[in-house]
Amino acid sequence: MHLNTALCRIFDIRYPIFLAGMAGGPGTVRLTAAVSHAGGLGTLGAAYMEPEAIRTAIRDIRKLTNAPFGVNLFVTRAPDDNTRTREVQLELNVMRAKLGIPQIVAEEVTTPDHFEQQFAVLLEERVPVISTAFGVLPAHMTEAAKAVGIRIVTMVTTVEEAILAEQAGCDAIVAQGSEAGGHRGTFDITNRPMGANIGTMALVPQIVAHVGIPVIAAGGIMDGRGLVAALVLGAQGIQMGTRFLTSIESGAHLAYQQKLLASTEESTVITNVFSGRPARGIVNEFIHVWDGNGVQPLPFPTQNTATRDIRNAAAQQDNTDYMSLWSGQGLRLLTAGQSAESIVEETIQQAQVILSQIKNA
Repeated sequence: MHLNTALCRIFDIRYPIFLAGMAGGPGTVRLTAAVSHAGGLGTLGAAYMEPEAIRTAIRDIRKLTNAPFGVNLFVTRAPDDNTRTREVQLELNVMRAKLGIPQIVAEEVTTPDHFEQQFAVLLEERVPVISTAFGVLPAHMTEAAKAVGIRIVTMVTTVEEAILAEQAGCDAIVAQGSEAGGHRGTFDITNRPMGANIGTMALVPQIVAHVGIPVIAAGGIMDGRGLVAALVLGAQGIQMGTRFLTSIESGAHLAYQQKLLASTEESTVITNVFSGRPARGIVNEFIHVWDGNGVQPLPFPTQNTATRDIRNAAAQQDNTDYMSLWSGQGLRLLTAGQSAESIVEETIQQAQVILSQIKNA
């Protein structure tokens, strides 16, 4: 067992460490470039970005590093569902009143759909890697990406999804355990409204046994011990997101970072109240209030759009009670003021020591 895995060779990276594509602010150009420059694969979470902003970010990453990097997009996109918007807005107005921002009575929410244009930018810019959440790329997009040498990675939460991803032509799979922070990659939440919640330790070896492409373990992995454990389970590498949220290059709000550092393994829950899709985050007043009102959130992306003004105002007011505080369960292993490069180096050094000890045992 060694760290120069097949994953490294396929993606032309030194170390089998992927940065999770954290959309909505925490993932930045600097963070993406830093992880790639350190030898891993940095990933820009671009799901909520305008197409031309993605183009600018890609070019900025390339100014900072010559190493490979990825861009993550959300694939599954249903149209806005406004059948219960008025009911939901009335509940959200309770939050708005506490933040002192304008009430909203509009009965329609409109979410721009930039997916086709976002993908076109990735193709035009020849990004080294495209990663997807919530499903696989449509066949014509996969063919177009592969025609220009782009590698494709899809996040999955079940063996069935992993098999579908391999059949769709993916070069690797991220197996996301229920410990993972933020939105996980469950393809269809119609029958799994809170997602597929299988722990990393159980999920990874079962996926490895059913696919022939590299598997990247994700969920609760924070250091070299997690990397070695993933390799023992048959994975070819790891993906970490939460571990980088308090790094120097993180774009996470300072109050959010402070909340992360003050939290524990018991602080998070899986909730769909912010976006309409299940995601793991730190419990706060928004979640408590919503869970007590008995109202179902709107589906994704409508709920996400409807709550945006609240989350933005909370950030402006440094008020973590109404922010979406996405986080995995490995919170006690976070450190403050550490660079992304040193996190990668520390993880690899720790893994190397453990592997040496195993070899000499």
